[in-house]
Amino acid sequence: MSLPAEISGKESPAGDGSALDALIDFYRSFNASDLNALAANWADGEAPSMDNPIGGIRRGWPAIREGYAKLFSGPAIVRVAFHDFVAQGNNDFHLFVGREKGYCETPAVRLELRIRTSRWFVKMRGVWRQTPSPWVYR
Repeated sequence: MSLPAEISGKESPAGDGSALDALIDFYRSFNASDLNALAANWADGEAPSMDNPIGGIRRGWPAIREGYAKLFSGPAIVRVAFHDFVAQGNNDFHLFVGREKGYCETPAVRLELRIRTSRWFVKMRGVWRQTPSPWVYR
């Protein structure tokens, strides 16, 4: 798998159903504030979890969705790109580990973001879905 230097979601996916396409779809969905597309990217139910400096720890897709909805409907605009990353996986799982850079902007302030990030995808019923790593939150 050839990896781009950065993923913001503006890249054209290969269209091959790869984990890299799922990662690109995640950043496209997030940066477009598209809750429906994010729902298609994350695993359903209580399995997924997310921990980040803006939204805190959220467990289960309903809680993750609630966090995204709150962010997208609030006064802040957050945009990030994934970079300086490595990837490892096979036909059933794929782990991307790297950094996000971007900004969080409100009418009053703009903060530059620099976040270490891991994105874990598992193939579920033939489609890549984001979920937590089995080594995290156990």
